[in-house]
Amino acid sequence: MRHRKAGKKLGRTSSHRNAMLRNLVTSLLKHERVVTTDTKAKLVRSTAEKMITLGKKGTLHARRQALAFIRDREVAARVFDEYSARYATRAGGYTRVVKTGYRVGDSAPVSIVELISDEKKKKAKDKAAKSKKKEKSE
Repeated sequence: MRHRKAGKKLGRTSSHRNAMLRNLVTSLLKHERVVTTDTKAKLVRSTAEKMITLGKKGTLHARRQALAFIRDREVAARVFDEYSARYATRAGGYTRVVKTGYRVGDSAPVSIVELISDEKKKKAKDKAAKSKKKEKSE
């Protein structure tokens, strides 16, 4: 029975699976978008959200926990500086998984995992900036 067994094995050894997950999460946090299979995307989503939550905590212990998982020091610094500020008011759900179709070689279902940008805030700022420009020109 498989009771209380979380996660997928993905047909890999545990060390290979952990290394792959660490690399995918690091790439996602570095490039803000990764194309991968559906199953890997779902695993990456949960782990990446945990890393951003650690970044929001901002403590030394949280930083050490993130550095123990994330492969790149610059990416870890980005999590604690940029992403923690970006998602300060958000209570979770920092990533989005979009299914894109099937891979040509083996017909595996492919998805895009991306970090959510606060487009509503950007649009509001753009509208405010445009209205200020109009007021100044008049």
